[in-house]
Amino acid sequence: MCGIVGYYGYRDCSDVLVDSLSKLEYRGYDSAGIAVFEDDKIKIAKTKGRLADLVDKMKTEGKPQGIAGIGHTRWATHGEPSDVNSHPHSGDNVTIVHNGIIENYKKLKDYLLSQGRSFVSDTDTEVVAQLLDFYYCRHHDPVRAIIETTEDLEGSFALGILFNDYPEYIFALRRESPLIVGVGENESFIASDVPAILKYTKNYYLLEHDEIAVLGKYGTKIYDLHYQKLDKELKTADWDMDAAEKCGYEHFMIKEINEQPVSVKTTITPRITDGMPDLSECGIDDEYLKNVKNIHVVACGTAMHAGMVGKYVMERLARVPVNVEIASEFRYKAPILSSDDLVIIISQSGETADSLAAMRLAKSMGAKTLGIVNAKGSSIAREADMLIYTLAGPEIAVASTKAYMVQLSVMYLFAFQLAYAKGRIDENKCRELVGLLQETPDKIAQVIENELENTQFVASKLICSDSLLYIGRGLDYALSMEGSLKLKEISYIHSEAYAAGELKHGTISLVTDGMPVIAIATQSELFEKTISNIKEVKARGAVTVVICRESVELSDDVADYVIKVPDFDDVLMPMLACVPLQLMAYYSALLRGNDVDKPRNLAKSVTVE
Repeated sequence: MCGIVGYYGYRDCSDVLVDSLSKLEYRGYDSAGIAVFEDDKIKIAKTKGRLADLVDKMKTEGKPQGIAGIGHTRWATHGEPSDVNSHPHSGDNVTIVHNGIIENYKKLKDYLLSQGRSFVSDTDTEVVAQLLDFYYCRHHDPVRAIIETTEDLEGSFALGILFNDYPEYIFALRRESPLIVGVGENESFIASDVPAILKYTKNYYLLEHDEIAVLGKYGTKIYDLHYQKLDKELKTADWDMDAAEKCGYEHFMIKEINEQPVSVKTTITPRITDGMPDLSECGIDDEYLKNVKNIHVVACGTAMHAGMVGKYVMERLARVPVNVEIASEFRYKAPILSSDDLVIIISQSGETADSLAAMRLAKSMGAKTLGIVNAKGSSIAREADMLIYTLAGPEIAVASTKAYMVQLSVMYLFAFQLAYAKGRIDENKCRELVGLLQETPDKIAQVIENELENTQFVASKLICSDSLLYIGRGLDYALSMEGSLKLKEISYIHSEAYAAGELKHGTISLVTDGMPVIAIATQSELFEKTISNIKEVKARGAVTVVICRESVELSDDVADYVIKVPDFDDVLMPMLACVPLQLMAYYSALLRGNDVDKPRNLAKSVTVE
């Protein structure tokens, strides 16, 4: 959520800040602002709305001129979206931008009010600004003020800070909420994510928990909360601007859908040795897997849906009990865990607040943890006992596509190795399944090529609907949950996913004349039963869209529209069938005139509860 940037160097600071913030728009926001030292005074420009609104405002009111400053895109948590509540926020001597949530801000605000401090916004961020100012007035030492402020704060946060008395410096602090420090030639940056700085440098430091960075004319220094200077490893981003740009596509989402074949191949190839799954580089071996008794998959949103597919495959092949838990619920349900349990945490960003907290809870209870993440060096990546990176590259669109696909591919590889380690499948069967998985990139590309126009046509029939249903059985049901989420999060059409066999137990009462029902029917052993369920809704007036194998022929009393995917092994069908669901969601949003890459109210990286 939100985006922080900061810059010190020789360029026009305002231009760098706005440009860097534009690379973080995918994170979701409702206001934007910057603060720049201009003639040794801090000048602020901020507004409710998009970054383009901020640029327009600066054209009429003047753009701050200087070489040092901070910027922010805000996603409202405390206080409604407004000019006043937009970041940056200031005290008499301090100006800050802030990601995260300060859990004890009310208590701190009451104390500061008792000390004569006043507030103009409804945000928790202004409380931090006033607290920093309070401590700075005691010591006139910026780092000491940051340390004392940090000791008072509860919650997760990242801060970019300017002090009036230090016009050639910017300061930064991280506690849980992600923040990096970019290092260029005679210039320095702070940012919430690597894409913000790739245009200028690939080199960066990853701030750890409770580390403070000081950037300025003498380079970058990093301190801990004991005011001890730290030596940090300088990292280098392994992807470039081309990977983070649209490259001729109209939107990031359609670009990322088209990148799925390459992303899957890149992710699985290094984890296959001599035709067998090999996750040893991830800390996973057969000896450990033999003794795993229960598996808990913990995730949010799309990542949880990948876990649902993983559950079906692991239970079917390895015969190990698997629970899939929403991370925000797992934390508060008093989970039952033992040292023989494995908790799998799936997160694209590796910073999802609920998933990170769930992982820490699992570790505290003695369970082993496996992180499946896309972001290198993220909190989950660093803290998990075992780690599988999904090598998807940057995913910019808020609606996840290729990250979901590579999460699926990793879950399959893990399930195959688990089943083999448990002795539930022999080597020949394991090789067969791995070989099929290696075929999926070409199959995915085939679906994209063959069904692009068809899915666009079907989407045109959905866009006037107020509500629709997704149905399926088994793996198709797990997949329908993701299809439903994709549609509603970017098209804003209400949709729900149901197990097709449950329709007659209440849900079928929702079906009215002309209501679309999207049915996934790719599982051979469940095909006839699913067809019966489709006929039930068709008989009640539903307009049916059926996703099925290309060898299947459907009569008019079953399907109004048919989308076909190549014949393939049942277990791996979700890798193919999810593609038309993604395309239908994309084209539905596009035809409704929505902002496909940045849907309303949503953020790419959810770093607060």
